[in-house]
Amino acid sequence: MQMINQMADVAMNPRQTVATIVGRPIEFYFGIGGAERDQRVVELLDKIEMGKSFADRYPAELSGGQKQRVCIARALAAKPKLMICDEVTSALDPLVANGILKLLLQLQKDEEVAYLFITHDLATVKSIADSIAVMHRGRVVRYGTKGQVLAPPFDPYTDLLLSSVPEMEVGWLDGAISSRRMESVGN
Repeated sequence: MQMINQMADVAMNPRQTVATIVGRPIEFYFGIGGAERDQRVVELLDKIEMGKSFADRYPAELSGGQKQRVCIARALAAKPKLMICDEVTSALDPLVANGILKLLLQLQKDEEVAYLFITHDLATVKSIADSIAVMHRGRVVRYGTKGQVLAPPFDPYTDLLLSSVPEMEVGWLDGAISSRRMESVGN
């Protein structure tokens, strides 16, 4: 089991290169060092779509999405059966977050790894989850497949959670303008 943290910035030692960060679990869990470790690091960097050219870089030289990819590679280096993903896309802009989710889905197929996502982002839940557990104050209040959990009837907390998600309504601006015009006519 491995963990991918929410804040990649604080999850990596800023004084270590990407190769050292990704290579450490290879040495720790499998006792592999030297050229064999370096080869595995390059394989992992290729899997996360970064490549060998990033091996000698430091975390400060990476974007937020690249840092998160390095954390994914580090977790994969241990060959886990389960990866705990704690808000892995919350600190990223939507386009980069979408790229990370696509990468995780591809890695899930390639590496046969399961994910446990901890998130408040219902768009992420809808795009990646097979099963969902809604928790409130440390207790599971609803559990099932995505279709079961996201379909009514809802318990009060799940209803509140799902209704709190802002959704863009087509035509909202026209409605707001019409409403303002009606208010000014009344004055």
